[in-house]
Amino acid sequence: MILPVVAYGSPVLRKVCDDITPEYAGLDKLLADMWETLYNSSGVGLAAPQINKPIRLFLVDTVQIVEDFDDEDKRKYPGEEPIKQVFINAQMIDESGKLWPYNEGCLSIPKVREDIQRHSNIRISFLDENFVEHEREFHGITARVIQHEYDHIEGKLFIDYISPLKKRLLKKKLDDISKGKIHTDYRMIFNK
Repeated sequence: MILPVVAYGSPVLRKVCDDITPEYAGLDKLLADMWETLYNSSGVGLAAPQINKPIRLFLVDTVQIVEDFDDEDKRKYPGEEPIKQVFINAQMIDESGKLWPYNEGCLSIPKVREDIQRHSNIRISFLDENFVEHEREFHGITARVIQHEYDHIEGKLFIDYISPLKKRLLKKKLDDISKGKIHTDYRMIFNK
């Protein structure tokens, strides 16, 4: 089932989320619905707060983005390892490498894109959908998408990284999003 995406302005997007256990009711269905919602909205990542669930859960699928790399992208991100992965109760261990800008967007903040500086490498611990523990390093675009989704479960948004001036310039657009004065190709919940 395709779920509505929570729009900017909703309090759930600013909450530090709670861990879950294997007993979390309906987790398999929730994961299936989240994957369907992600693909329906043409996203590369989706966090539980974006579907109104304040839990430490997010999905990342960078397979298509890496497959679509042109020759310049392949030179910029050599050996980029695409993933399709569930992250449960994730904890960021380390962010390292150079900071680099990339034009990010967010399903909860439609039609807003900004260059955001993020570290090129991360180390993160997480549980997969079977509650098997992992600790892995990720790099490049994949690391960036994970950082973006991880921020969601920490109550942060990508616009928190832009300058106060840029944020002031976006104020009307952000207000319109929070009031539902925007059209998207996917279902949304607005905090009117």
